[in-house]
Amino acid sequence: MDKRHQMIRKWMEENNADVLFLQTRPNVFYTTGFDTDPHERLVGSCLFRQNDPLVVCPGMEINQVNEVFHKGSAAGYSDTDNPWELLKKEWTSRVENIRTIAVERDISWERLKELQRAFPEASFIEANPVLEQGRLLKTEEEVALLKEAAALADFGVETGIANLREGITEMEVLAAIEYELKKKGVREMAFSTMVLFGEKAGDPHGNPGTRKLKKGDAVLFDLGVIWKGYASDITRTVFFNHVTDENQAIYETVLAAQKEALSLCRPGTPIGKLDRTARGVISARGYGEYFPHRLGHGLGIEVHEFPSMHANNDDPLQEGMAFTIEPGVYIPNQAGVRIEDDVYITSSGHVTFTSFPKELQIVKA
Repeated sequence: MDKRHQMIRKWMEENNADVLFLQTRPNVFYTTGFDTDPHERLVGSCLFRQNDPLVVCPGMEINQVNEVFHKGSAAGYSDTDNPWELLKKEWTSRVENIRTIAVERDISWERLKELQRAFPEASFIEANPVLEQGRLLKTEEEVALLKEAAALADFGVETGIANLREGITEMEVLAAIEYELKKKGVREMAFSTMVLFGEKAGDPHGNPGTRKLKKGDAVLFDLGVIWKGYASDITRTVFFNHVTDENQAIYETVLAAQKEALSLCRPGTPIGKLDRTARGVISARGYGEYFPHRLGHGLGIEVHEFPSMHANNDDPLQEGMAFTIEPGVYIPNQAGVRIEDDVYITSSGHVTFTSFPKELQIVKA
């Protein structure tokens, strides 16, 4: 935490920011270690150039803040208090003349107006550049947590496959996955789990429902967990009792595309080259129009974060980056295949945190 605060303070000095105010859940966690969903209530992580950090939070959460945040102090408010008055009081007791406040790009209009009312003479700058750069390259501690989260995602796919039987519904398989993960201590999925059968797998972001499993169906699993504040994201596609020649060809195409992209994962490779390479494999085999999304996305505290792994992003890969590689082919009203792994860039290449087998699998049940 000290290194994060030092990096942010250096940026504040360079940009003449007196206060940096963070109020989104991921960035509050990144700068304090405190993770909560406050709903409409304000939880703010406040960093100053010269003074110790401050967390403004509901009074009922002060004990939780103090358990994890030892580098500053917490100020609590009740539901009948005005948290912005408390925030103003705490800030002005630390900084004599607040001229510049750094805020997140996605601060709400309402909250920005509250800050402007409290500090009418202050100007505002965007804090996202320092946050994105800081969160982009993972520390050893973050890597360890991402590995643990990925292992739980592998277990989720394994559980889903173990529950496949003719006549079971998508939602029943989904429930079994999440139940077993909760037994392992997972409190929160990284996003809405997808279990899609047959033609429903032809929708990249389909919604699980009461569709029953039958022979020859593709079964697409897309799931991830939040584990100790860090996300995982895996997709695997299997076939139930039989696979058609065309679906096998689609699967082999997607797998080849992913392998080609993974082979380029090393420091210095332009991000866009990965997408263009995978897309080229898929297009060469006649399925280019059925790959409608980017190759992947950054991974860390959030399941979708910087960088975006698309064809027009030619920023170079750097040691410490974590992201997904997830090509897919989706044939409407027929089937879809996506294969996704969590990837980490090392000094000389890469490792994948997710490790569930991805050679074509026909599940017999």
